[in-house]
Amino acid sequence: MQARTNARLAAVQALYQLETTGAGVETVVLEFRTHRLGGEIEGDVLHEADEDFFAELLRGVVRLQTRIDPMIEKRLAKGWTLTRLDATARAILRAAGFEFIHRADIPARTVINEYIEIARAFFGEEDPRFINAVLDGVARDLRSEEFDAAGRA
Repeated sequence: MQARTNARLAAVQALYQLETTGAGVETVVLEFRTHRLGGEIEGDVLHEADEDFFAELLRGVVRLQTRIDPMIEKRLAKGWTLTRLDATARAILRAAGFEFIHRADIPARTVINEYIEIARAFFGEEDPRFINAVLDGVARDLRSEEFDAAGRA
């Protein structure tokens, strides 16, 4: 499962790169596959990642972004929009949103936990809590059947 975790982390980094550089999705997929996933630099092994899962995440977020963003914005505080969030936070929320929509084979709680850990790698204490709250709400909107009447997964 570490390969999928690394793929998620790489996807968040790649989504950030897409947004900040304006590069095309296929260019970024190729760059990551060639230079950042697997492989070695000066004898140090780079992140072993599930390259196909990485590419699916990246392409899927780009393809479904107009569907994902409104679901996220619905869970933000009144008056807030995605554009007010840090680009890394947007990338995390969008990648998780794609998995909620397109990867029903992965439990919602697993998706949430994975992206909370990624958020902790980038942010202090407050941002991961915020991301957790947004992802929990989106997951409940999209996969209510995974949550029992008491509100627990």
